[in-house]
Amino acid sequence: MQTKLETPGPKEFIAMMAVLISVVAISIDAMLPALGIIGKELNASHKNEAQYIISYLFAGMAIGQLICGPLSDALGRKKILYAGLFIYLIGSLICLFAENMQMMFLGRFIEGIGVAGPYISSVSIVRDKFSGRGMARIMSLVMMIFIMVPAIAPAIGQSILYVRDWRYIFLLYIVYAVIVSFWIMTRLDETLPKEKRIPFKISNIIEGAKTVLHNRVTVSYTLTMGLVFGALLGNLNSIQQIFHVQYNVGQMFAFYFGLQALAMGASSLINSRLVENLGMRYICLRAVLIMVITSLIVLGVSLIGPVPFWVYFFYGMILLFCIGLLFGNLNALAMEPMGQIAGMASAIIGAVSSLLGITLGTIIGQLYNGTLVPIVGGLCILGTIALIIFHFEKSHLTHNEQATGSE
Repeated sequence: MQTKLETPGPKEFIAMMAVLISVVAISIDAMLPALGIIGKELNASHKNEAQYIISYLFAGMAIGQLICGPLSDALGRKKILYAGLFIYLIGSLICLFAENMQMMFLGRFIEGIGVAGPYISSVSIVRDKFSGRGMARIMSLVMMIFIMVPAIAPAIGQSILYVRDWRYIFLLYIVYAVIVSFWIMTRLDETLPKEKRIPFKISNIIEGAKTVLHNRVTVSYTLTMGLVFGALLGNLNSIQQIFHVQYNVGQMFAFYFGLQALAMGASSLINSRLVENLGMRYICLRAVLIMVITSLIVLGVSLIGPVPFWVYFFYGMILLFCIGLLFGNLNALAMEPMGQIAGMASAIIGAVSSLLGITLGTIIGQLYNGTLVPIVGGLCILGTIALIIFHFEKSHLTHNEQATGSE
């Protein structure tokens, strides 16, 4: 007879979900100080090619979410956690022994497929246990802890580079995944009982996709998530070049980026305390407005001449602060109507927003030309489109409220 695990308390549960999601973050941010070195050692064909080390992970994650989501609803959350972490280990091993950029990209793509398991399962587990503003609050607390990883991961990567070469960063990933696997094996119980599971059938996948894609609220916030993710990835793809090449900060990169990431963590903490009173949509709309306004200001400065480092640094803090407000709320808004198919919905929402964000963020990153114009200009455009989506979604809600009232 299988022994039921002791249910973790609220603090441990939040920490566990944050650690599961942070597999994605550490897989990105610990790499940032090493991108230039990897590009040179593996003979990158052009100066922006090393950016694909980030993009390929997200591409694998987008595809992995479409696989892990339906399987999570059919088999339960923990099995997908184990499978995802195992695939992640394989991808990390390929990267560890990569001899060229193509092998590195393959390993990162497989890593991305693997991290989809912890990401999908953690979001679905939260949705299994919470809903509405309560879910938003939990996700904000999860994100608050999760954001501490980007704050310290570059410093960890930089520290490894002091004493060893970049390959030891992938050894770190392997050890991290093993530790996480042991934690969930010994402390996390299955949150999706067998009677609530949805059999893995193509017809169920099609019906689930129709349910998600025919819900205007879910689609609106999914697209908005994609735009916000594109803004983040566009900045993230170029950030090593901006700090190291454009501003020549050297080994201070990890320190400066860590400070910017702390702004993201602070915003998640603030959001967890405000969201139940102000509402998710209210906060999201104002965060996007601030992103657009500050991006327009920095764009104006960059068109006049070189942007001082302190201007870019504080702009980055504002940008990440706003993104910290947005991700948890947008995901909760998109997931709210999807309680009966949480795994499938999380997969489609994540895949669509990721693919959109990867496409937009990669374009912005590849346009990097030694100035901030492509970055802040791209963010202005993406933020403006997000505001337009908010406007039409609000008009739809207002129309529905009037129709309901008339009935």
